[in-house]
Amino acid sequence: MSDNASHDAFFALHHGLPRQGPGSDITSLRLLAAAGPLPACPRVLDLGCGPGRSALLLAAEAGARVTAVDLHRPFLEELRQSADARGLGDVIRTVSADMGDLPFPDGSFDLVWAESSAYSIGFDTALAAWRRLLAPGGCLVLTECEWTAEPSAAARAFWDRHYPLRTTAENCAAASAAGYAILSVLRQPESDWDEYYGPLAARADAADPSAPGMAEALAATREEIAMRREHGAEYGCTGYVVRPADPRWRTRPETAADADAVRELITAAFPTPAEAALVDALREDGEAWLPGLSYIAEAAGGTSREGRGGGSPAAYALLTRCRVGDAPALALAPVATAPRYWRRGAGQAVVRAVLDAARARGESLVVVLGHPEYYPRFGFERAARYGIRPGFDVPDEAMMAMVLDGSAAVPRGEIRYPSAFGV
Repeated sequence: MSDNASHDAFFALHHGLPRQGPGSDITSLRLLAAAGPLPACPRVLDLGCGPGRSALLLAAEAGARVTAVDLHRPFLEELRQSADARGLGDVIRTVSADMGDLPFPDGSFDLVWAESSAYSIGFDTALAAWRRLLAPGGCLVLTECEWTAEPSAAARAFWDRHYPLRTTAENCAAASAAGYAILSVLRQPESDWDEYYGPLAARADAADPSAPGMAEALAATREEIAMRREHGAEYGCTGYVVRPADPRWRTRPETAADADAVRELITAAFPTPAEAALVDALREDGEAWLPGLSYIAEAAGGTSREGRGGGSPAAYALLTRCRVGDAPALALAPVATAPRYWRRGAGQAVVRAVLDAARARGESLVVVLGHPEYYPRFGFERAARYGIRPGFDVPDEAMMAMVLDGSAAVPRGEIRYPSAFGV
């Protein structure tokens, strides 16, 4: 059987389906919201657009001018017809191009979008290749299939043969290493798989297995659907919304040599020495202190002590172990910025960095007591929404929680802080 016959059979099986991968309009809209406010008439690049479900949604919902890219020309023709039928033909243009070799200048787009398509060049390659396309403040949205539980031998063998999967923590670490700040991690619901596999299974049942290449395409499709049915609890799709990290600030874990400088920074940032004393006490608590979750931001280009990235900290953020009910969680406190760097983005940079480090460890929940106008920009919401409450009286809007990994149920109950907090 020729490669062309197999290729043609695959696309014949998929042609005209509402989706070419797990997804839904609801998930697309949640990812779009997580990307934050966009400019008026944002420039959007939809990569691996297929027949254009996402491109049409982005043009209609975000008022975007969409450049839709795919190598399969029949998909692009289908998109052009759909765009014209919906009155969107003047804001959607189609381009036949390779996602790994794109013909666009640097900084061309406010939003780069890749639902169910980054796998074709690989997650790490996509992060590296597409970053240059983002305008200042621009976001990259992509979805990735990954392990959600320890995989069985059968599931691992299947995926190792097709596209080796990683965990959410490993993909978060890869995004951070590629120079991105993670704005949101969204686990797609099982219904997103149903929207894809339901129509595909019906198409497979109606297909003619005697057509050239079709028997092989059907066998592969049915194996994939059976794998999901039997092992779907072990893997899933996750949406990532990321943005290039602020280049003004170099972030890194605190080292032992930083302790005095951190104490000076915190003392200068707060009206009393109580916060600095809190950090000193937390350092001595072996259950609360988690190495690698105490982070510093330094001004980029600054002089580092001993040439080891040990420059004077501009901002500091600390995550320590707490509990919500009986479940482990993290408490964000304190966050401090040296007065000379106030309102220059250092605090935001260090908070994003320490939250990304927590994601890379596989942590799932962070709580913070703080300004309700500030912390929602990182994804924090009222803790009461999740049934999480402090053991003391505070304004409801000031007690916030953030889910880092949505693969597990969010615990409910009272927050139990380390003893150093004195609450």
